[in-house]
Amino acid sequence: MSGIFLGSAKRVSVAALALVCVGLAAPQASAVEGPSTVGGVRVASVADAETRAVALAAPRAVQATATLCGTGYELTFAERLPDASRQGTLFHYRKNGVGSCVLFDNNTGQKRYMKLKLCETSTGKQDACVTDEGYFTQYAGPLRVKDVCGEVTAIMKLDKASAWAVIDRKRLVPPCK
Repeated sequence: MSGIFLGSAKRVSVAALALVCVGLAAPQASAVEGPSTVGGVRVASVADAETRAVALAAPRAVQATATLCGTGYELTFAERLPDASRQGTLFHYRKNGVGSCVLFDNNTGQKRYMKLKLCETSTGKQDACVTDEGYFTQYAGPLRVKDVCGEVTAIMKLDKASAWAVIDRKRLVPPCK
């Protein structure tokens, strides 16, 4: 039998310390795992900690954007763009057997040129993309594709002709790699 022998007083202290550590760690673990629903919308098990934090901070936005996608969609990611300053928020929802839905929320309160593009990745064809672009005060989208995996592009500029973008983000939607 290998291991370290501890006297009874030391075992009690170690046990107490373990309980304290578990007690302190449990809320943190719950915060990372997060809720399974926010604003009545199911949060997918693949949703990361940032998605859950965005959802908890903006449950009305999660509910509103999910409503635009339709019934039965679950949130797989929400990302503040270009960073925590949140000029925009990119939302992705998926519905098993049906596909993906994305929205690009304008959080500036002002009209901005926005372009949202969603492409199916399993087909490998550029014509398997849908796009919504224009000047929006609220959001671009919703865009839907039948593929649960896809690549999304979100661009926000002060003006369409501007060479500089406030937001220029391209990414695969979870759980795609």
